[in-house]
Amino acid sequence: MRRTIGVNTWVWTSPLDDAALVQIASKAAGMGFGALELPVEQPGDWSTDAAADVLAEHGLAPVVIGAMGPGRNLVAAPGSEVVATQNYLVHCIRVAERLGSRVVAGPFTAATGRAWRMDAEEREARYRELRTSLTPLVRTAERSGIRLAIEPLNRYETSLVNTVEQALEALGPLLGTGLGLALDSYHLNIEEKDIGAAVRAAGEHLAHVQVCGNDRGAVGDDHLDWPAFLDALDDVGYDGPLGLESFTGENATIAVAASVWRPLAASQDELAERSIRYLTALQDERERR
Repeated sequence: MRRTIGVNTWVWTSPLDDAALVQIASKAAGMGFGALELPVEQPGDWSTDAAADVLAEHGLAPVVIGAMGPGRNLVAAPGSEVVATQNYLVHCIRVAERLGSRVVAGPFTAATGRAWRMDAEEREARYRELRTSLTPLVRTAERSGIRLAIEPLNRYETSLVNTVEQALEALGPLLGTGLGLALDSYHLNIEEKDIGAAVRAAGEHLAHVQVCGNDRGAVGDDHLDWPAFLDALDDVGYDGPLGLESFTGENATIAVAASVWRPLAASQDELAERSIRYLTALQDERERR
């Protein structure tokens, strides 16, 4: 199965704004990317209407990405904070609806980097709380024809949902047309004993896939078994884009959040170009079999 290769604007900048989007969309299309991941860090950072025009001009499919910054929590937080987070996610759904994105993807549990120890009883309680907070959002997404895609993160970025198995446990009753999973090769490499098995366990619930090298650098310059990864995606029938997600260390907020302490390539352009070259060649090779 041949998939569109996308790229996240975080490869080059954070936060995204209208001027940067114009430049990045042109650059991404010129490199051969067919989709653009658009992070909504703060509502109003960029214009949805302007973005729709820019994406159409360059023939780029949209993917809306949510960001769980400080104070965004659906569990273990004051009620006002949970409501504010729900309102933010409704905004992301509306952005996706306007742009025509099939999904809104992100780690929609608690603020990224927030972690604490839990015994089995508390974990079960937090998962119940998470389902309660998500239920109205899933219904809103379903009515809009959008699928929320919740991303398990590695142990250093959350203590709630690190693995596919935990995600299925936490979200099980809600999974369906309005809620699925977003899997990121970076986090899978850290947390899963068998990446292919984890992808297959996600199965029909897999709604979005993000990729990068195991060090957050270029795809293909690393130790991940990419042919086996694509085999697993084939097995579950995933036909969505492969979204390259990496980060620039030039923005203090994103560099700290993603622990980007050194350059991951000679330039961000090179990181993107090497990734799409590798993935394109790999897909070409698979089609020739």
